[in-house]
Amino acid sequence: MCGKMPFGLKIAIINRAFRKQMDEKAAAMGLTSVQLRVLGSVSRLEEKGEEEIHQNDLERIEHVTHPAMAKIIQKLERKGFLKCVSGATDRRYKKITCTAKSVGIHKIILGQDEEVLSVLCKDLSEEQKTMFLKSIDDVLRNIDSDIIFKD
Repeated sequence: MCGKMPFGLKIAIINRAFRKQMDEKAAAMGLTSVQLRVLGSVSRLEEKGEEEIHQNDLERIEHVTHPAMAKIIQKLERKGFLKCVSGATDRRYKKITCTAKSVGIHKIILGQDEEVLSVLCKDLSEEQKTMFLKSIDDVLRNIDSDIIFKD
């Protein structure tokens, strides 16, 4: 039956299954998946040595509107995951940093990502899994590079 299923539907089902499991992991931490993604972005940028992370940086990375990102940041600040202070280079912008509660959280997210991938690929051999991931990378290279977040 899966062989006759349209490709787009297959991708949608995989996406939903992956997101559902990641959402459960985020909920266990008292967060939404979007909040967790934003925290992961801040944590990753800090580890890379970014001096100042501003709301507009996160809007660009996450493809979220200004009002939506403002709400996400406010909620994360209230929950004690982020701290916002006036920026040193431009006081109009708030500098966003992780708190002790969320520093390095991107590594936890990567681990969770691997766990979910392992569950979804449990019946694949290591060779099949490697080939599957390589094929996905090849397909992503064919997609407009403006869509894909590059490190």
